Amino acid sequence: MTEAARPTSAIIVVDPQPDFFEGGPLPVPGATAASYRIAAFLRERRGDFDLAIVTQDWHLSPGDHWSNEPNFTTTWPVHCAANTAGAEIHDSLADVKWDAVIHKGMHEAAFSGFDGEGSDGATLNEILASANVRDVSVIGFATDHCVRATALDARALGLNVRVKLSLCAGVDPATTETAIAEMKSVGIDVER
Repeated sequence: MTEAARPTSAIIVVDPQPDFFEGGPLPVPGATAASYRIAAFLRERRGDFDLAIVTQDWHLSPGDHWSNEPNFTTTWPVHCAANTAGAEIHDSLADVKWDAVIHKGMHEAAFSGFDGEGSDGATLNEILASANVRDVSVIGFATDHCVRATALDARALGLNVRVKLSLCAGVDPATTETAIAEMKSVGIDVER
């Protein structure tokens, strides 16, 4: 009889990219400070997680996701163009050794990390499943968009999900509170 692999855990840092920080084309208030808190957290607590994964918006040709006249609902200003400084991982996290880097949104809008893939073509779901991950912590930017989408998809896959709000930043207080309520309603552990 074969012994089952032990369950493991992962931390997913969502889109810590300069284009989402203050001064970028899609600024998230408080992103810079939150990124430095994430860096400190990972220095102190990286050993609590078997995998550390980062997602990046990585737009090559995202169709009508970009617009010169964005409505900020279905269309957005040009941001996170692949291989530009604004799409790279923020300098505050330069020392982190990532187990996987997931690029999303290459040819269309993609808010969830589960809509992307690593350089070898493996999806986030495949990476987590191959490591027998059962517990994920989702942090990063923005709470009311890509953190929300990634956390909801992880929960829909049956994973135990925690979102630590002190390591996130949201675009708008109202939509952030709506996202928090939605995440809680499906059993995601949201830590204030």
